[in-house]
Amino acid sequence: MNARVGVIGTGYVGLSTGVCMAHLGHDVVCVDLDAAKIEKLQRGQATIVEHRLDELLFEGMEAGRLRFTTDAATAVADRDVVFLCVQTPQGDDGAADMRHVHAALAGLEPHLKAGAVVVNKSTVPVGSARSMTRTLTRTDIRIASNPEFLREGTAIDDFLSPDRVVVGCDDLAAAEKVAALYAPLGATTLITGPETSETIKYAANAFLATKLSFVNAIATLCEQVGADMVDVAKGMGYDRRIGADFLKPGPGWGGSCFPKDSRALVHIADQHGYSFDLLRSVIESNDQQFDRMAAKVRSAAGGSLHGVTVAVWGLTFKAGTDDLRDSPSLEIVQRLQADGAIIRAYDPTVTGPRPGLPDGIQCCETSVQACDGAAVLAVLTEWPTFTRVRPDDVAAVMPGRTIVDGRNLLDREAWTHAGFRHLGVGR
Repeated sequence: MNARVGVIGTGYVGLSTGVCMAHLGHDVVCVDLDAAKIEKLQRGQATIVEHRLDELLFEGMEAGRLRFTTDAATAVADRDVVFLCVQTPQGDDGAADMRHVHAALAGLEPHLKAGAVVVNKSTVPVGSARSMTRTLTRTDIRIASNPEFLREGTAIDDFLSPDRVVVGCDDLAAAEKVAALYAPLGATTLITGPETSETIKYAANAFLATKLSFVNAIATLCEQVGADMVDVAKGMGYDRRIGADFLKPGPGWGGSCFPKDSRALVHIADQHGYSFDLLRSVIESNDQQFDRMAAKVRSAAGGSLHGVTVAVWGLTFKAGTDDLRDSPSLEIVQRLQADGAIIRAYDPTVTGPRPGLPDGIQCCETSVQACDGAAVLAVLTEWPTFTRVRPDDVAAVMPGRTIVDGRNLLDREAWTHAGFRHLGVGR
């Protein structure tokens, strides 16, 4: 059954939700206060880098199932389900700031149709759905939790091929209305209470962060004992109880979800009298991984980075996105800069100064150009384009002959054959 859907907020989650809901056949209106962003979307231009987004954006608008507006009141007046996909920025103590969520709900409430379901798609503290229900002045509106499990760079595919759909609501009919939106996907659906639904989101991300920190710790041990982490990961992954996913070592984890959600879960635990020391250690271990990667670059440069040019490949927190939020690459770059390094960088989606990019980084037009005059090359984001760079082209412009491959991305044999010393992670 096709439904009338409203989406409040057109960031990563909101825009992905909107175009995918339209793709499933629903009538979708997306709302954002940013007039410039809405104007661009109305022209059919995507505002974020995301695989398949352009395709589905065009498809939905061409079919008349997807529209964009700044007028929230009119947009939600006939909507059966309204998704809240607004920002929940984090304070220094790890607590999520719910002001945008509450402001959106208060502004929408007078204009919602009778029987509408308002759905928290943003990651919010446990208990948010229930507290929002208490703030409503109307009794004909229901609040539900429907956490997203989207990975930037593959958000569209993740939405359309989900491992599961989770809906949390005290009202079964409202929960089923939300779940029905996803029916064409044939996914496993879990309908539960709102607190459980909200906890699932935090628990999933915290577990994945824990797995990554564990792998990076094992990789550090591998370097000390002479083992190869690539094969260690294979040996672990063949165990069905562990699984092969999230076993690749790297420079540390980051992005818009893992750091924020991990700290938020520690804060939630503190509020309820439980000291989540395990997760605190996971976060601390990740910070140590940034330090270790910076130290590896420093060592490769001979022990000092003062005045040393370091080439950096990759600035975004992962490939396939233009997102710099909590990027491991930038964490490491800032440590290198603090030690006096001169940074020349290349990233396919970062062409110059922009919010979130530290001052002093020289953004280059090509991977090879970034290596001009460099003593060390640090590979910090796993963009596939880096695997296609010819070692001889780099050797022609780069005086140094050491690569710190923080993603184990490059062909070690090919680069070694070209005269480079290749230092991977856990190898």
